[in-house]
Amino acid sequence: MLIVAIPVGLLVGLSLGALGGGGSILTVPALVYLLGMDTRAATTGSLIIVGVTAVFGMLAHRRDGHVRVLQGVVFGALGAAGAVAGTRLSLVVRPDVLLGGFSVLMLAVAALMLTRSRSRVPAGGGPGVADAVPLDVPIITFTPRFVCVCPRAAKVLVAAVLVGLMTGFFGVGGGFLVVPALVLVLDFPMPVAVGTSLLVIAINSGTSLVARAGGGIDIDWTVVGVFTAAAVIGSLLGARIATRARPETLRIAFAVLIIAVGLYTAARSVPALLG
Repeated sequence: MLIVAIPVGLLVGLSLGALGGGGSILTVPALVYLLGMDTRAATTGSLIIVGVTAVFGMLAHRRDGHVRVLQGVVFGALGAAGAVAGTRLSLVVRPDVLLGGFSVLMLAVAALMLTRSRSRVPAGGGPGVADAVPLDVPIITFTPRFVCVCPRAAKVLVAAVLVGLMTGFFGVGGGFLVVPALVLVLDFPMPVAVGTSLLVIAINSGTSLVARAGGGIDIDWTVVGVFTAAAVIGSLLGARIATRARPETLRIAFAVLIIAVGLYTAARSVPALLG
């Protein structure tokens, strides 16, 4: 089993480091179908793997100046309530329901990744970025006049809570939602969105783990440890790729892989739901 954990962990870390998301969604199916964990142990183990990997990947991105710490902490804090709620919900639903929903989520993520590869926001921002409200300016200001960027604030709040909810429920990082939110809503350049998303992922994963504490879930720490170590190495390699290469081809390859795993997960879980 440990031989399987190493290449899959590298793959997950590579995606997290290079794209800020996508690969972590492979962790739960890998732990369930390849490494034999039950569903709840797999989602908990995934939070550990994804959280630790995100921290190391974030530190690598921060050395390159691609992490906005304050904005990442705020986004993660906004998603904390969703993470706790998602965690509580995951502990009471049937494993087949969890995996069935997970397969739908994987297919949706793959579609989103493919869509982003066709209509990518330029790394330096797009038209209108110079006119956007900068992130270091409060959402509400009284000088020289009252300004309230409420639609943007609402979008950030909804995205943050949704990411936290899915992190707690499915044990995924949610970078596939964080990166688009940071790019399209807050006008982050793509490399900065990727780096900052890893900070958000780490915060949400940590919150969900705290919410699961004392739940009596039995985890194979050897498998999780080896998987995490491989994922950390992959995330460091992915961070190098993010600064030196265009990620579109890699994103498409990961999307195709996620589609295949999503269909396999559906084929295994849906019949049990209907039976």
